[in-house]
Amino acid sequence: MTDKVLHIVGAGLAGCEAAWQAAQRGVKVRLYDMKPQKFSAAHKNTDFAELVCSNSLRSDDFEHNAVGLMHQEMRLASSLVMQCADATKVPAGGALAVDRDGFARMVTDKIRSHPLIEISAEEFTQLPDADFGQVIIATGPLTSEGLAESIKQQIDNQSLSFYDAIAPVVYKDSINFDKAWYQSRYDKGDKLDYINCPMTKDEYYAFVEALLAAEKVEFHDWEEPNYFDGCLPIEVMAERGVDTLLYGPMKPVGLTNPHSAEKPYAVVQLRQDNKEDTLRNIVGFQTKLKYGEQKRIFQMIPGLENAEFARLGGIHKNTFIKSPILLDDFLRLKSRPNIRFAGQITGCEGYIESACVGWLAGYLAAAEILGLTPHLPPETTAFGAMYKHLRDDTNIDDFQPMNINFGIFPTISGEVTANGKFRKLKGADRKQAYCSRALKDIIPWLEAIK
Repeated sequence: MTDKVLHIVGAGLAGCEAAWQAAQRGVKVRLYDMKPQKFSAAHKNTDFAELVCSNSLRSDDFEHNAVGLMHQEMRLASSLVMQCADATKVPAGGALAVDRDGFARMVTDKIRSHPLIEISAEEFTQLPDADFGQVIIATGPLTSEGLAESIKQQIDNQSLSFYDAIAPVVYKDSINFDKAWYQSRYDKGDKLDYINCPMTKDEYYAFVEALLAAEKVEFHDWEEPNYFDGCLPIEVMAERGVDTLLYGPMKPVGLTNPHSAEKPYAVVQLRQDNKEDTLRNIVGFQTKLKYGEQKRIFQMIPGLENAEFARLGGIHKNTFIKSPILLDDFLRLKSRPNIRFAGQITGCEGYIESACVGWLAGYLAAAEILGLTPHLPPETTAFGAMYKHLRDDTNIDDFQPMNINFGIFPTISGEVTANGKFRKLKGADRKQAYCSRALKDIIPWLEAIK
C-alpha cells in the first residue's frame, strides 16, 4: 500500500482496466471522466466502458483465433473487462457479444465500489505537468479537442487519424420473418444467434446501385478520410467493386433459406444487440450515409422493408499517436515520463485490444509506484504481440492501428514430430499451435508479476 496516487484520464475500457489492475495491486487511483457533463460524438450512456456494438469483443475461440486467445489471456490475468463481458454475454455463435448497457453498468458499479478508486467527473483539457504525479491518458480515439491539442503540442504533431463508422440497430419485432430466418453460418453456435435476410441477384445489384448513388456525410475541406480497413463503411466497400460485399458482410455461404429452394445470391445478417434480444445489429453495415438515405436503402433489404431503427449508423474521427517513436518500453511518453498512454490512442485497434493495453499500463504504473521491477509479457502471447506492435519502429511511416492477429506473433512454421521429422503446419493446425504456445508461455509471466 502506498499514499501515492495514480491519475487515470478516461473511463473507457482501457481506463477502467488500468484503474482496476492498479487498485488491485494496492495503488490508490483517481479516475477522471468528462461524462456526464460532456459526451463525445459516439457516446450516449452515462456509464463507463460504453460500447457501440454488441459484438465489439468479437471471436471467443481461444484455440484457433487471436482475438479469442486475447480473451483467454485476459481471463487468466483477472481482467475486469472480461469478468464483466462473461457475466453479460448474449448468444452470438462463436463470438463474445454482450448486452452493451448491462456490461457498461457492471463495469461502472465495480469501479465505483472499489475502495481504492476515486471518481472525478471532470474534463482534462491539457496534459498535466511533472509535479502532478503519475498519469495514464486513456481517453481513446475520441479524445476531446482541448486535450488532443495539448497532446499534439507535446509530441510535435506526431499523430495520425482515421475515420470509424458504426452500424445501425433495428427493433427485432419489426423484422419480417416471412422472408427472414434464424441460422448461424454453417450452423455454428445457437440457431437463434443470427437473423438472415436473403437477396436475389437483381435485389443485390439494385441495393449496391442505391448505395453508390446515396448521399453521404460530407467532410470538411481540411479533413482527409483515412479509414481503418477492419471497419470500412459499407458504401466504401461497395465503391471498391460491385461484388465486394458478396465476399464480405453479405456472403451467402453456409446458410440455407427455409422459405425458398433457391439459394440466396447475398445474405444480410443481424446479430443480437442486447440481452433481452429486442434489438438486432446489422452485421458489417457500419456507414456514413445520411440518416434519410439509411432508412430508404436498408429497407430495400427483404425482411427489413418495415424495419424500425433503434439507432442509425454514424461516423466519427479517431485519433492515435505514433507510439513506436513517442513511448518508451513502459508505455511512458519519452518527453514526459510521468505520463503513460493506454488504449486505442496508442495505435491498437479494437475494444479488447484497448483493454489489454490498459491492463499493461495499469500494471506498469503500479509496479513503478510500488518500487517493483516490471516484467514485460512474452512476445509469443497476445499480450506480448500487441505490446510489440506498439514498440515496433521498423516501418514508422506506415504505422497504423492494429487488431490482434497471428501476423504480429513470432512465426510458427511447423513442428518436429515424434519420429524426429519436421512437419509444416497449415490452416487450423498452425493457428492452434500459436494459441497453445501462448497459453503455455503466459502462465509463468503471470506468476512472476503477482
